[in-house]
Amino acid sequence: MAKAEKKKTTTNSFSKFIAWFWILFVSGLTMVALIFLSASWGLFGDLPPYEYLENPQTNLASQIISSDGNLLGKFYLDDNRTDIKFEDLPDNLVNALIATEDVRFNSHSGIDAWGTLRAIVYLGSRGGASTISQQLARQLFVGVRSRNKLETIQQKIKEWVLAIRLERSYTKEEIISMYFNIYDFGNNADGIRSAARIYFGKEPKDLKVEESAMLVGMFKNSSLFNPLRREEMVKTRRDVVLAQMAKYDYITEETKDSLQAMRMDINYNPENHREGLATYFRMYLQRFMKGWIDKHPKPAMEGERDRYNLYLDGLKIYTTIDSKMQANAEEAVDQHMTKLQAEFFHQNTPDRNPTAPFLDITPEETKSIMERAMKNSERWRKMKESGSSEKEIRESFTKKTEMTVFDWKSQTKEKDTILTPLDSIRYYKTFLRTAMMSMEPQTGHVKAWVGGINYKHFQYDNVIQGGKQAGSTFKPFVYAAAIDQLRLSPCETRPDTQYCIEAGKHGNMEPWCPRNSNGKYSGNSYTLKKALANSINTITAQLIDEVGPKSVVSMVHNLGITRDILAVPSIALGTEIVNVYEMVGAYGAFANQGVYVKPVMVTRIENKDGTVLYEYVPETKDVLSKDVSYAMIDLMKGVTQGGSGTRLRTTGANKWNKVYDEIITGYPYGLTNPIAGKTGTTQNQSDGWFMGMVPNLVTGVWVGGEDRATHFKGITYGQGASMALPIWGLYMTKNYADEELGISKEDFEKPEDMSIEIDCSNFAQDLQEDNDIENDLDDLDF
Repeated sequence: MAKAEKKKTTTNSFSKFIAWFWILFVSGLTMVALIFLSASWGLFGDLPPYEYLENPQTNLASQIISSDGNLLGKFYLDDNRTDIKFEDLPDNLVNALIATEDVRFNSHSGIDAWGTLRAIVYLGSRGGASTISQQLARQLFVGVRSRNKLETIQQKIKEWVLAIRLERSYTKEEIISMYFNIYDFGNNADGIRSAARIYFGKEPKDLKVEESAMLVGMFKNSSLFNPLRREEMVKTRRDVVLAQMAKYDYITEETKDSLQAMRMDINYNPENHREGLATYFRMYLQRFMKGWIDKHPKPAMEGERDRYNLYLDGLKIYTTIDSKMQANAEEAVDQHMTKLQAEFFHQNTPDRNPTAPFLDITPEETKSIMERAMKNSERWRKMKESGSSEKEIRESFTKKTEMTVFDWKSQTKEKDTILTPLDSIRYYKTFLRTAMMSMEPQTGHVKAWVGGINYKHFQYDNVIQGGKQAGSTFKPFVYAAAIDQLRLSPCETRPDTQYCIEAGKHGNMEPWCPRNSNGKYSGNSYTLKKALANSINTITAQLIDEVGPKSVVSMVHNLGITRDILAVPSIALGTEIVNVYEMVGAYGAFANQGVYVKPVMVTRIENKDGTVLYEYVPETKDVLSKDVSYAMIDLMKGVTQGGSGTRLRTTGANKWNKVYDEIITGYPYGLTNPIAGKTGTTQNQSDGWFMGMVPNLVTGVWVGGEDRATHFKGITYGQGASMALPIWGLYMTKNYADEELGISKEDFEKPEDMSIEIDCSNFAQDLQEDNDIENDLDDLDF
């Protein structure tokens, strides 16, 4: 009886246990269901609609892509983010994430039940329970974790609901890539692509295991685990990730040990608008894109905004710039300008030039330059806008203040100093400026663009903004007009004697009698080829007199130079203002058989999904015949064969001329291939130019001061062959060192039926025969 009673009691207890188990189980399921229903009804705060889940809105930086497929830079405001696809993520990066953040990622549906149970039982002491999907939900839709416990619970519930929705809307691979793309790794590194480039200078696909481990370790807290501030802490965290990868057999124990023994190898490459490759070009492109956006409204279906946003919409801007050639151009500028500036400083010490950096001007003119610079400064503008009086503004320019200024000698190109703002203006005016542009003449594709010596400190873009006097680089337009209209040969001769164009002719108010640069006249006759090679002004004056300045102006405008040019004889010597951009385009017609192709910088624009929004259409114009353009090329070859550009070919000149060692940077260049070109030097050596051409590349270089009063004292250092030509020589030798660039060493293509004689030995013989016939006719008695 007792045994039966005991058995009955045991059975009742077990039944009660089973009943309570099912009650609790069903209650738990009901509670979970109610929680999810409540969350979906918005009782814990609004949830994003399904449409937003399927297309989450993140701010994407617009990308600037070079012609060789490299990223030149980005346009962004707060988020320097560029999305990449899962297939572009290396396996070691994905494995590191899963091993560290969510080892059961591939088996759960958004919520890790075992992880959640463990977190509840151990109160989070053995790790949290947030899956990658939940963390993505928090990043996209929930926001920063609240410190209020009740709000934290509400946020957690929302994350669960959203994680499950994300798992239904996206594949596992898409969730992984979205998580990597959305995370802020600090230091302007938004998303994994920016992080890989900024911390290691490479694309994500090229990351090594230890580099991937470091970046994954930063998911814990990128502000705390900042490799630029707390390297040891970040290394410790990296090693934890490597240990996790070994624990779950993604790497071996031996590999883990060897990688953990390695020091951190950060290759910091900051990405901002004022540093990096092609800064001047990127700022030009910013202006171009703003103009394009104004003219091209955004289709309504693409989003809420009715116009594209350069900084948020993730546009892809495909440019003509070649990243290797751009790097070569910037290196050439740095190498030469460092050396040239040192010589300029040497010649403008206070004992040599008390008015430095200005030369040959009065105290009143110096005061005028400084006054104008002060009123045009950013300080003046801001203080005036803030309501400061003129007296207060002027007083502020005389108070010493700490500042960081440009310095060629420093590795960072900067130094800290204490100056008055007025003194800093004068300091910056001591620096020579430069501009360089390189273009493929057949397509108009601009391959390199350098607008100055340092964009951070000198933001004026000398390639396209404003202009400078052309000097002798304008003379080829005069020669081209004469050869085109008068059918002259480069072998035609003209005397080097004083030549005057009288008052009243060609719009002259007074007689115009130009002198040669050395003030002398040889009295000899020179071929046009030799006259151009040696920039003989008197012969250029004769040609513009023969053809007329209006014809020259017409040709110049057809070659893409847009400024109004007064049709007077003096333009023959380059008194007109031009810029490097238009000059390179104009010279391109000579190398392209007389066809002008407008320089182009952008070939295509796409939206973030790859839809093409814009494709460029070449703008061309037939300006010269093939014969005339080739005759001009032949003329300008003479510049590098025996004229002012000969130093591109010579060797050994530095043994007898110290100038070569002082400022002809990179000499000797050892260039033996056909090169057509023209140097240019303006009055008082204020501007130095070199325009150089090979069959598939035209490059223009200008060097000078911000003010015309900033210049070298003598022609030896101040001529185009000394100031500008070395940059061209350095640039081309760097290009030729990389055969993949395909820069031509061949000769220019000669027309099959050349009607203009360019072989001066044949021309001399024909000319003698013509003279003999004329003499014979004179002897005849009619």
